[in-house]
Amino acid sequence: MLRSLNIRDFVIVEQLELEFETGFTVLTGETGAGKSILIDALALAVGERGDATVVRQGAERAEIAAEFDTAGLPLLKRWLEENDLEGEDDACLLRRVIDSGGRSRAFINGCSVTATQLREAGAFLIDIHGQHENQSLLRGTAQRELLDAYAGLDEIVAAVSVAWRAWQGARNQRAALETNAAAYVAEREELEARLRELDALKFDAGEWQETNAEHARLAHGQSLIEGAQFAMDALFDSENSSVSQLNAVSGRLDHLLEYDVRLKEIIDIVASAQAQAQEAVYMLRDYQQRLDIDPKRFREMEQRLEAVHASARKFRVAPELLPDLLTRTRERLAELGGSLDLDVVRQREAEAQDAYFEVAKKLSAGRKKGAKKLAEKVTEAMQALAMAGGSFDVGLKPQPDGAANGLEQIEFLVSAHKGVEPRPLAKVASGGELSRISLAIQTVSSEVAQVPTLIFDEVDAGIGGRVAEIVGQMLKKLGGRHQVMCVTHLPQVAASADQQWQVSKSAAGGKVASRVAILGATERIEEIARMLGGVKITETTRKHAAEMLGIE
Repeated sequence: MLRSLNIRDFVIVEQLELEFETGFTVLTGETGAGKSILIDALALAVGERGDATVVRQGAERAEIAAEFDTAGLPLLKRWLEENDLEGEDDACLLRRVIDSGGRSRAFINGCSVTATQLREAGAFLIDIHGQHENQSLLRGTAQRELLDAYAGLDEIVAAVSVAWRAWQGARNQRAALETNAAAYVAEREELEARLRELDALKFDAGEWQETNAEHARLAHGQSLIEGAQFAMDALFDSENSSVSQLNAVSGRLDHLLEYDVRLKEIIDIVASAQAQAQEAVYMLRDYQQRLDIDPKRFREMEQRLEAVHASARKFRVAPELLPDLLTRTRERLAELGGSLDLDVVRQREAEAQDAYFEVAKKLSAGRKKGAKKLAEKVTEAMQALAMAGGSFDVGLKPQPDGAANGLEQIEFLVSAHKGVEPRPLAKVASGGELSRISLAIQTVSSEVAQVPTLIFDEVDAGIGGRVAEIVGQMLKKLGGRHQVMCVTHLPQVAASADQQWQVSKSAAGGKVASRVAILGATERIEEIARMLGGVKITETTRKHAAEMLGIE
């Protein structure tokens, strides 16, 4: 729902900060006070086109910010996530700025966005019924979705979409095979030859490291033996070996210890060095004895390395990437599968096509039934809304070849009066008629409607008396399920509201400004009385207004 609206320097509004409630709210006031300006501002906030004419005279720019509560709107939250536009928990801020030169900028949750993105987000949040372009019921997609939701067909709609993708996938595979059969055969033969060679190689990344290490050891075996012998000679076996030198040092210092005990720490270090050197000699002898220089094993390692490098050169990858190449080869062969058998592929396509049409025909049957029921209910509602003799119908235009959304296009058709040829809802000329037809549709479908905030402009155009009271009752009922706002001149409609706002206009310093006041019980009586009685308000008029409001 709409939480707040902040308007600055828009047409005749200098600044307004409005907080909104749930239920049904009406905006009333004298003609020309600027009631519809609030609706126009909201329309701009959700993506309607605007130009420099909306900037208040003398101001640099107009700015509109609308904050919405997104709790219970998972589709919007998913859309925001997909577009990296997430905001605070359960909140979405739409902002529009238009400067005096006509340049327009849009923001969602503080991030700059395109006008298209602003409209997409706004479509999840608000519907403005009147002459505004962003009214969702004028769009074919929204009409189809409303019918499907009203008829309880959401699950089968999803099944049709899945079946369509499966059929198109099989169809594309068959077409590609027919066009590129020779190329597929060549590719498969190449993949199978590569798979045989890589399988025979039995390459393992861990084994590759061990092989390289062993090859290096065998290749430098003589150097390793000579190095070990040199180390043993230097440490122990030569005449001036390290061990003998350390023994001499230790003996000399031991004789001097009785003269200076501070030599004890040094003697201990020398003794440790003796022990370490002796241990190194033992380890070198063991290493030398275990060092195995096997010419046969060395040749085996040479052959193994050459085989791996040969495969790597052949397939143009580094040796360590051969396992990844093997995996990709198997995956591609699996993708090709039995696709080289054109008859099998054609059979799969036929089966997928049959499966699609089977589920799509069930959807068509459900739509036909739902369309009849929706048309009857909306037509019935129209009779009470000053459109006696008018009718509503749901056109199901066949799409014989099918589509992801089924076997028909959905179009709402309306005849506002008896004898008038039904026309698409988008072509209904009168803003008042369009608004009332939208009210009838929204009332009938209120249980399944997804958009939380509904605004009706011009809904009372050309009506009065009993019809006006019915419109008020319908809006009140709709307000039980949605946040509903309505601009009205009719006291019957205003009296039905849960909240009433009065829009007024004043002039100061040569400038005209529009203001909004939230009316309490006493103020509502006065405003309803003004709407009933005109310039002169009598006690009788006030009493009638209080009676309409149910206030004693």
